[in-house]
Amino acid sequence: MKAASAPTGADRPSLGQRLKAQGLDGTTLLVIPAAAFLILLFVYPFLYGLVLSFQPREGGTFANYARFFSDPFLYDTVSKTLWLAVPVTLLNLVLAVPVALRVRDMRYQRVLTTILVVPITLGTVLIAEGLLNYLGPQGWLNRTLITFGIIDRPVRLVHNYWGVFLSLLITGFPFAFLLTLSYVTGIDRNLERSAATLGAGPRQRFQRILLPLILPGLAITFCLSFVQAFAVFPSAVLLGAPAGPTRVISIAAYQAAFEQYDYSLASAIAMVMGAVQLAVVAVILGSRNFLYRGSTAGGKG
Repeated sequence: MKAASAPTGADRPSLGQRLKAQGLDGTTLLVIPAAAFLILLFVYPFLYGLVLSFQPREGGTFANYARFFSDPFLYDTVSKTLWLAVPVTLLNLVLAVPVALRVRDMRYQRVLTTILVVPITLGTVLIAEGLLNYLGPQGWLNRTLITFGIIDRPVRLVHNYWGVFLSLLITGFPFAFLLTLSYVTGIDRNLERSAATLGAGPRQRFQRILLPLILPGLAITFCLSFVQAFAVFPSAVLLGAPAGPTRVISIAAYQAAFEQYDYSLASAIAMVMGAVQLAVVAVILGSRNFLYRGSTAGGKG
């Protein structure tokens, strides 16, 4: 038998064909600018901060973390931030679900959605200033209640926990609502009609059809809303008590960096902040695996 002849230049695949066989075609190469952008703006600063957190002014490698967890004035900021972020996130979800279910059936859905998401365009600082003017000791609400004799003295609704809570609720609800609306509108209405035909009432349809279908989406909404609320800073300063019940972890990082000029400690606090967020998100996404993840469309099956 004759030995197989080596492929000639005409039969050899081109460089483009060989790269495409390895998954490096033109479409894949479009990912490179996005990956470079991600590395420069997110990955590199994170790694730089992580390394910096292990370079304390005094002590060993883990001195910053030991200082954080041994000082109640520092580590209490974690519980204070969670005490703000978790209830606000849960309440936003509880409010977003019925509102989204109602809006999806309305004729002017786009108009109503635009109105509900207006707070996103205002910004945290502007909302805080509005709440100070409305809920402050000399604000419209207290003046109205005193004028009608409902109260004798102003009700303290700002510069405490509730001022920050209301601000996070106002700024976080539109975000939770938009995400929830996208999940709700993706559910085939024939599923509900079929259940109604079989005698299921509104409450049964929600509990046995809608809720199981939107729970995986609500888990994602919870994670994104929680991360947004956990990073609270302007509201905690303008509407809360930064030295008291609303001294959140972001304030501790700011004070370490720009008041004590200890950037290494500030980086360590930021790493703890990121670790807490990651832990909560991991728990929620881990529990999401036990929820329904099938199709939300109707039909035979």
